[in-house]
Order: sequence, then structure tokens, then C-alpha cells
Amino acid sequence: MSPLAQHSGQEQVSIADHVTVQHSLSTSRDEIDLAQLWRTIWAGRWLVLSVAAIVTVLIGIYAMSLPNIYQSDALLAAAEENSGGGLSGMTGGLGGLASLAGVKIGPTGTDKTTLAIEVLQSRDFLKRFVQKHDLLVPLMAVTGWNSETDKLIYSADRYNVQSQTWQSPGPPSLQQAQNKLRSLISIEQDALTNLVRAQVDFYSPKIAQQWLELLIQDINAEIKRRDVRDATKSIEFLTAQLDKTALADMQTVFYELIEQQTKTIMFANVREQYVFKIVDSPLLPETKHSPRRSFILVLGAILGGLLGLAVLALVRYRQNARKHDDPIEPCDTVASARPFE
Repeated sequence: MSPLAQHSGQEQVSIADHVTVQHSLSTSRDEIDLAQLWRTIWAGRWLVLSVAAIVTVLIGIYAMSLPNIYQSDALLAAAEENSGGGLSGMTGGLGGLASLAGVKIGPTGTDKTTLAIEVLQSRDFLKRFVQKHDLLVPLMAVTGWNSETDKLIYSADRYNVQSQTWQSPGPPSLQQAQNKLRSLISIEQDALTNLVRAQVDFYSPKIAQQWLELLIQDINAEIKRRDVRDATKSIEFLTAQLDKTALADMQTVFYELIEQQTKTIMFANVREQYVFKIVDSPLLPETKHSPRRSFILVLGAILGGLLGLAVLALVRYRQNARKHDDPIEPCDTVASARPFE
């Protein structure tokens, strides 16, 4: 073998040995760092535990101060649509005329269930609901419920129960009450079954159930009122058009359209559960829905431990920085210079 080849082989072996040594040194350094980290944490364990305990106690006090929230829920189904009599076969030919008169023939763009859900969560409906049932005080002044006396707890800073007056700066607006009520309501529709689950949260379980019952009643009444109003206007328009035409065929069409709208009004007046039929009545809850205090405590303990580690790291950092900043003291002279003899 030539000297050049021998030299190249020796270089490759030395490079491989160098890489192996560097890898072993890196692994050893990582193990030393982890061991040093564990010793640091163990040495400061009482500091970490103290901080974690303080944070957990504070969060526990906060969790205990939170009032209980009860949730009433109900399961609703869409009521059957009015068939509209014998006009289903006239949909194509009378579509334009019916649209002009405001008469609904055949399927519409939005079904009544979807419309009712959107109306129930609308600002106008919720504002009228607050005014109708006088909910401004319980919505904006109540901060809890006493289960022993079954009485609401009012905020003394917002409302004077004895004089029944609002404290400064005065009563809240309807918009604030509407926003608060909307935050307490939850409505979900199952995409497969089309069943609707409505929920209301409040401090008092009885009031939560009562409000949910009133919401179901009022939304049925609201959609019924709209349909009756539209049908009445349609009948007025069709009657006026009927007086203006002398064609027997057109008169027949108008009579049948008027008959359909009359059936709509009759159908609305005889059925209370106009849009939603109650499958499962609003529940009177016996147990609270929130807050989940045990979960809050566990989360507080975890956060407290992390905060304790952060405090320990800060303390160690300052100690190391102080050591590096301290001036190096001069060493004493070990041996003095001997004079020449």
C-alpha cells in the first residue's frame, strides 16, 4: 500500500474516533445536565412546594367564592307543517301570484324551526322578553341564590332591595340585559334528528326552569303571531283583487288562496305548540352545573407547581449572577522572596 493511501486511511480513522468521542462527550454532558437539574429542583423543593401550596390555596378560595350555576334543559321537536289543503298541486302555476300576495305555497327558503331558533336569539325578541316578564332586576342585580331560604342574593352595590331602586349610576339598559340573557341561553339542533335542545343557566334552579318554559311559550306565540299577521294581510290583498276581476278562473284561484290563508289562521289559533312540540319538559335541576371546583383546584395545583419552578429558576439565576459579579480577592503570598546570601 502506498504511503498516500495509508495516510488517508489514518485520517478517516481519526475523524471517526473524533466523532465518537464528541458524541460520547455530548451524551455525558446531557446526563450531567439532567442530574444537575434534578439536584437543583430537589434542593429547592420546599420553595417549589410552598409556592404551589400558596397558589392552590388562593385558587381554592376563589373557586369556593364562585356561586353555583344550575342548568335547566328541554328537548323539542319541530311541529308538523300545515299541509295547505289541496293547493299543493297548484304550486307551479300560482307561484308568482302567491308571492305577490305574500302567500306561501310549497317549501320556503327557511323552515320554521330554523327561523324560530334565530328569532329566539335575536335582539328584538330578547328585549321584549325582558320587558314582558320584568327580568331586568334578576338579570342584572342578582349575584347568587341561597338554597336554604330559596331566595336570590342581590348585589348591594347595584340594587337596593328594600327601596327597590338601583344604585348609582342607575339602572342598566335593555341592551345590557338582553346581552346577559343571551349568554344564559344555549340552543342546539341535531343535524340528523332535527331535534332541538334548549338550555338556560341561572343561579336559581326554579328560575332557570321557569325562564325556559316562558321562552318556549313565547317563541311559539311569536311565530304564530307572525304567520297570522301575514295570512291576514294576504287575505286582505286577495279579497281586494277578487273584487277587481270578473274572470271566473281568476276568481276561483283567489278563492282557493283565501281558503289556504284562512286555514293557516285557524291552524295557528287551535294549536299552542305551534313551532316546537315539547318532547322532554324543562328540567328542574337538583345538582349544580358549574363551577367544577375540583377541576379548578387541580389546574391551580399544576399552575402553582409551574410557578414554583419558575421562582426557583429565578432565584438560582440571581445567585449565580451574584457569584460572577463578586470581585476576585487577591491571593495571599505563599512564599516571600528570599534575599541573596
